[in-house]
Amino acid sequence: MKFNPSYCLLCLVMCLSSVVLAQDPISKLQLCQGNFFTEQEAREALASWANSYTTLDQWKDRATSIRNGIRVAAELPKRLPRVSSKPLRHSKREMDGYTVENVAFESLPGLFVTGNLYMPLGYKGRRPAILSPHGHWKKMGDYGRFREDVQKRCATLARMGAVVFAYDMLGYGDSQQCSHEHPKALKLQLINSMRVIDFLQSLNVVDDMRIGITGASGGGTQTFLLTALDQRIRVSAPVVQVSAHFFGGCSCESGMPIHTAAGFQTNNVEIAALAAPRPMMLVSDGEDWTKNTPEVEYPHVQLIYKLYEAEDKVQHTHFGKEGHDYGESKRKAVYPFLAKHLKLSLDRVLGDDKQVSEAGIKLLTRRDLSVFNAAYPMPSNAVQGDVQMAILANRYKR
Repeated sequence: MKFNPSYCLLCLVMCLSSVVLAQDPISKLQLCQGNFFTEQEAREALASWANSYTTLDQWKDRATSIRNGIRVAAELPKRLPRVSSKPLRHSKREMDGYTVENVAFESLPGLFVTGNLYMPLGYKGRRPAILSPHGHWKKMGDYGRFREDVQKRCATLARMGAVVFAYDMLGYGDSQQCSHEHPKALKLQLINSMRVIDFLQSLNVVDDMRIGITGASGGGTQTFLLTALDQRIRVSAPVVQVSAHFFGGCSCESGMPIHTAAGFQTNNVEIAALAAPRPMMLVSDGEDWTKNTPEVEYPHVQLIYKLYEAEDKVQHTHFGKEGHDYGESKRKAVYPFLAKHLKLSLDRVLGDDKQVSEAGIKLLTRRDLSVFNAAYPMPSNAVQGDVQMAILANRYKR
């Protein structure tokens, strides 16, 4: 057979790619994914754990172990590297009570966070800031941060006086540097969210002591994970996601062993409860894995807030006849909670019936909201492809 150097080179590249993309030797038995527990097993686990922390000190020990386990399992560096580039900001539009701007900035060298910055009009002084991660909706016309519910949520919160940033998950919108199913998606998205806080804090109008986050589905996972790990988040509202038996169905939620890495089992209820005693609102519905929240998840979270004597800081709203979304009724439940704890002006969005109104919000197109285009191309140093992104992710560990 004739020697073919090109073929040999191709084989070498494919071999190296498979090695780089393979998860670091993580046993599948370490991963808790999807409906990992039955509903009964979840109830029994919560009951058993509750018996192990009947005092605040016992819970704080458990909380520290869970946090450290997540940090180790997600391979989060103790300090994020400095990036010297300035954020890209363009196409600022003045809307009814707020502005919208297209933004990108580096989270790691060569990895860019992409999204839209909503700024309130008619306010003076430093303003609260809210992160708005989206979930796994990607149908044509019903996609990521361009969805109607995301735009309406961000616009309404901006009208209430908040600086709001809606940003892409990996593989969505403008964030096309690697696939969403990347083995290190959980790590990279957590780093991105932490960098969003950095970006918001760099704005001279943002009050560092009033930063919140809210998202639904996969955005709900990002909400409670970031809140668990970053004390700069002062208020959170994870929507239709916190479940005792469901651990997330995507690699960005449970593709790294964050539920077992500390040498013991935990679940998303305990992780969400790491928000305590900071204000948190849970929103659930009757047609997905949050259907049991009134009887299972919320009482357990209340138990932990009670240890802090902060029962008044946690709230829950259940929509038993609704499904898995961040629909209008759910948004209107969250607005007053965020207004109360972030000191927003709810009265600015009340209609004649004294109810929150989203009237007058103009939806923009994906083209309007996109960061990268012919006039503003993706930076030349952007890392491209799953293999190169894995190399980048592995470069920054604890």
